[in-house]
Amino acid sequence: MWNPIRCLGALALLASTPSWACPAWSPEHAAAQVESLQRQLDEWNLAYHRDGVSKVDDELYDQAETRLRAWRQCYPAGNAPAPSPLAASSGPVAHPIAHTGVAKLVDADDAKAWLSGREEVWVQPKVDGVAVTIVYERGRLAKVISRGDGVSGHDWTANGRHVSGVPPTLPRNVDLELQGELFLRLEGHVQAQAGSLNARSRVAGMMARHNLTTAEGQALGFFPWDWPKGPGTQAERLAQLAELGFAEPQAYSHRISDPEDARGWRDRWYNEPLPFATDGIILRDSQRPAAHRWKAQAPYWIAAWKYPWRSVLAEVHKVTFEVGRTGRITPVLELHPVRLDDRTVKRASLGSLRRWQTLDARPGDQVSLELAGLTIPRVGGVIMRSPVRYPVTPPEPYSFNALTCWVLDTGCRSQYLARLQWMSHRDALGMAHVGKATWERLLDAGLLPELHSWLTLDEAALAAVDGIGERSAKRIAASFEGARQKPFRKWLKAMSVPPLGSVQLVPHWAPLARRSASDWANETGIGSGKASQLVAFFHHPPALKMAAALHRLGVDGFVEGFELPPDIRSNGPELTATTPETS
Repeated sequence: MWNPIRCLGALALLASTPSWACPAWSPEHAAAQVESLQRQLDEWNLAYHRDGVSKVDDELYDQAETRLRAWRQCYPAGNAPAPSPLAASSGPVAHPIAHTGVAKLVDADDAKAWLSGREEVWVQPKVDGVAVTIVYERGRLAKVISRGDGVSGHDWTANGRHVSGVPPTLPRNVDLELQGELFLRLEGHVQAQAGSLNARSRVAGMMARHNLTTAEGQALGFFPWDWPKGPGTQAERLAQLAELGFAEPQAYSHRISDPEDARGWRDRWYNEPLPFATDGIILRDSQRPAAHRWKAQAPYWIAAWKYPWRSVLAEVHKVTFEVGRTGRITPVLELHPVRLDDRTVKRASLGSLRRWQTLDARPGDQVSLELAGLTIPRVGGVIMRSPVRYPVTPPEPYSFNALTCWVLDTGCRSQYLARLQWMSHRDALGMAHVGKATWERLLDAGLLPELHSWLTLDEAALAAVDGIGERSAKRIAASFEGARQKPFRKWLKAMSVPPLGSVQLVPHWAPLARRSASDWANETGIGSGKASQLVAFFHHPPALKMAAALHRLGVDGFVEGFELPPDIRSNGPELTATTPETS
């Protein structure tokens, strides 16, 4: 059954995604998408609950589950009833008291609404492990039952006897039924830095074995987060649990008075060392209904406020290929906008053709997205594939190299634009107020038929371009004028001369253009391959044409002794790619 609390959380989560709306699908396509995602979730659930193997990060699973609920709400007709995610995990051993599950809060506003009007609320870290029921009879460990579907699970007693956090006997001769989390001991673990380290899957895998050893059990602890038939208040339950040998819940439970308290503990436990992995905080009322009324669904008296996502699920809108100024082809995934670490992400680079070919990411696929170095969106992998495989045709690797697209020929816009962007880069001509958007506007206005065409644009011509006002035109014109005054070495770099290493250049174009391959090869650090590239560059007709334009403008290094030799005035050797761009 679709729990209404979780439903509201799912819709709030999707509402926080920029521009989210129901996909514009036909009924047939919607049914195929829902069936495909349901099948993927079923596969993950079976692997996790039956085999103890986590095939996907928990937060990505949660997002996929939320997405499926939303799709089912968008297209209710024709969908088969949603199966329980725990359908394959029930076992032969019944729990004395059902495991309730927990509602998920999306953000601070959600947490504030949940806390409103409650009299006594406690906060605990949401320990990232595997839920179990522990049963003691007359002070002796009797059963350890896996959560299963919340109503019944599997008998883990044999392995449970080796878990160091589960004492074989209690200090008092009492009957006791506890619900809690088996966790991996991780002393000094900082969640914000290390993440969960796949702790949940590791614990599940260990407990699913037939022969957990005592030594292995020393790595596992037990955090009892509930005592269904215990005392009536949380403070009493915590105190008596500590007396029985379960001290961690009391050490990591705090009464809170307002949402700021909850936020404070959430931030603290996310950023400070703990002895276990966590994925958020648990908020719980001190008092709750009698245990016999508990059901295997999220109740009203417990909620989870998870930590910020370290990775998000993003849908590929289309795949584009950018060509850099050296001819390197970079695949880019254009994404339906998603929020990651308080920013909106619309695109992510795959780095190389080889990686795209390995991932085979296509429109409609769901990919994982994370921040590399906390700044750059990075694609982790394809999490789910669209049932419809749309064709994607990349450029031929041999089509581009360091000397292609010096003019705006068909198929050259990407590399041509990359050349212009490099010219204005701070490491080249350093043109302030001139970036990609500026070059795109000038291209769209038809003002840049050649790489050096901008050199003759004045303030009036710039101001007439759509999107460039008088103030911007003045700034851009000043940057262009400043570029004309830059020294010869900066201009060579802006023109993308092949790497020269430690070669000491003469400060003029003419003698460099007259050098042969053997002349270059005599320089220290210049081999035959690089010598050929340098000759090709200095004899490349578009480069010569640009040099002539700089000569006419009196740019440093292009005046003294400048000439266009007759034999290379219109033709010259071309630099060809020797290795296809697939890495």
